[in-house]
Amino acid sequence: MLEEESARDISPEFERLFRQHSGLVFRTAYRITGNASDAEDVLQTVFLRLLRRARDSALIENEESYFRRAAVNGALDAVRERAEDRNIPLTELPSEPSGATGGDLKETLREALGRLKPRDAEVFALRFFEEYTNPEIARMLGISQILVAVIVHRARRQLQKEIDSRQEKS
Repeated sequence: MLEEESARDISPEFERLFRQHSGLVFRTAYRITGNASDAEDVLQTVFLRLLRRARDSALIENEESYFRRAAVNGALDAVRERAEDRNIPLTELPSEPSGATGGDLKETLREALGRLKPRDAEVFALRFFEEYTNPEIARMLGISQILVAVIVHRARRQLQKEIDSRQEKS
């Protein structure tokens, strides 16, 4: 998984962090991307960044929160990159067949989520993919519970508009 040169510099602490949190990172990324290959890429990216950062930084204060947020952000980046690779705006996507599956709706949601502002997408993913409460998200991100509620409401409204727009075209 890791580059050969970096692998020689791995500390026992880094190995412990990987063993303890790699499953969390993979599961979180997979729930958001819906794709095992993308989730593996996110896993590798999160830990490579940590390996590079660990040389210059202090220990992580709240490990679970750090890894969950890193996975959410990495997964959202992967979703955005996938949408950019296709270079197709939502309004030009082909209509769903009348018997559209839940998988089609999930992919539409992922694409729309990738178009949200990064903080809005992160809050939405923590709330609905990771099932954190608003107070937990507020503590994790260092913002007020009211702001979390506003962001969740705004993100849900934006995503619903995009989903409704897509369904009207079918």
